[in-house]
Amino acid sequence: MRKKTEKTSNKPIIIRPQQGKQEMFLRSPADICIYGGAAGGGKTYALLLECLRHIDNKLFEAVIFRQSRPQIMSAGGLYATSQEIYPHLGASSVLTPNVQWRFQSGAKVTFAHMFYEKEKYNWQGSQIPLLMFDELVHFTESQFFYMFSRNRSTCGVRPYIRATCNPDGESWVARFIDWWIDPETGYADESRCGKLRYFIRRNNIIHWADTPQQLYEEFHLYSPEEMEEVKSVSFISAKLTDNAAMMKHDPGYIGALKAMSEFDQEQLLNGNWKIRRSAGHYFKRSKVGQMFRSTPTDVVKWVRAWDLAATAPGEMDELEGMPQAMRTNRRGDESAYTAGVLLGKRKNGRVFVADVINVRENGADVRQLILNTAASDNALYGNVTVRLPQDPGQAGKDQAQSFVRMLGGYTVTTSLESGDKVTRAEPFSSQWLAGNVDVKMADWNDDYFRQLENFPVGKLKDMVDASANAYLELENGKPEFGFSFG
Repeated sequence: MRKKTEKTSNKPIIIRPQQGKQEMFLRSPADICIYGGAAGGGKTYALLLECLRHIDNKLFEAVIFRQSRPQIMSAGGLYATSQEIYPHLGASSVLTPNVQWRFQSGAKVTFAHMFYEKEKYNWQGSQIPLLMFDELVHFTESQFFYMFSRNRSTCGVRPYIRATCNPDGESWVARFIDWWIDPETGYADESRCGKLRYFIRRNNIIHWADTPQQLYEEFHLYSPEEMEEVKSVSFISAKLTDNAAMMKHDPGYIGALKAMSEFDQEQLLNGNWKIRRSAGHYFKRSKVGQMFRSTPTDVVKWVRAWDLAATAPGEMDELEGMPQAMRTNRRGDESAYTAGVLLGKRKNGRVFVADVINVRENGADVRQLILNTAASDNALYGNVTVRLPQDPGQAGKDQAQSFVRMLGGYTVTTSLESGDKVTRAEPFSSQWLAGNVDVKMADWNDDYFRQLENFPVGKLKDMVDASANAYLELENGKPEFGFSFG
């Protein structure tokens, strides 16, 4: 693929893939091709190049999904990278409601985000000839296969899908591409790189075969329309060493990857799909920045986040037969605790863990505890934001509003819990492992450190959840709704 245009100096600009894996990705005949592996393999650039083969078709449209709009617009992200390519080909961009590049022929390339599961329905009725996902592991399996049904075409381009990703052994993508991964090492099997396999999906189950004929026979597919249900898939691995341009222009990047934890190096430097997080990968006691006997005087923002589990010992029998609205936040787990973690943001950007509460109480006692703690925190530290989780559904919303009314006079935010616990903990974990989190000396330290070090394999995660949510709020995380009274 080679496109030329002229600068004012008449020096030609050549836009083309790099030799090797990037070229292999762009040449793949697969209906679905996933370009994945370590960081820095030139994956996003390859997606942007893929669109160029169709830009002379006035009816052509491509959509590239990222999980969130900030990922699209961040420095060095999807939009910034596209600005290095598309303007040279006469394209202009608009930024709302989605980022969209419009080429002179009328062809369009849209950058869209899909954070919440329900946002997939925003695309109901769409026809997307070229459907693309940047960081496929950030999307759920149901989001992918719903959008798969939108991969249709009336513009003359046979519909197909392209995606990129970094390794995530716990994602559905790891299962989807398992045939291309060495089961012993967790690295991509280079002998299978780029090879095609075929699947058909029935009743949410994927059936694989080495040839389409095997699936035609197994599922009695005889008409051309029925045969179209069988799709080809390929996986192409990528590493930083496959991106000669980045190695040349940013030779220090490999050093940055080597400075990460062992787990992150295996994923992002070596492309390991089988490695799993284990105890100690997210939090280590030895990584605490500094232990303080008293609270620093330079804290500029305070947040107390709660993780609610209002089921006390012996209360389980009371849950049977209760209406759902009365069972909200009662997890059915006698080991669950209610945790409240107070974090402060210091002037120098460091995080301070000032107080941790971890109790097993019934619902009424928990409500009183939260109210009393809000009074104490505000008396001691000034304006302390209280962050509370909100369960999905009307019952969760009603309960959240009830807490907000109870906490009249205090700054309160509530937030829908999205994503898994590990994903929510990662921002706080990154600060912890970088040594940017200080902790006050107190009798709760050992229990707190023990739970953090056991995460995510430990049974109890309440203090981790509360810490993660408090950190998100400190960093101006957007709540579902917020209130400030008085």
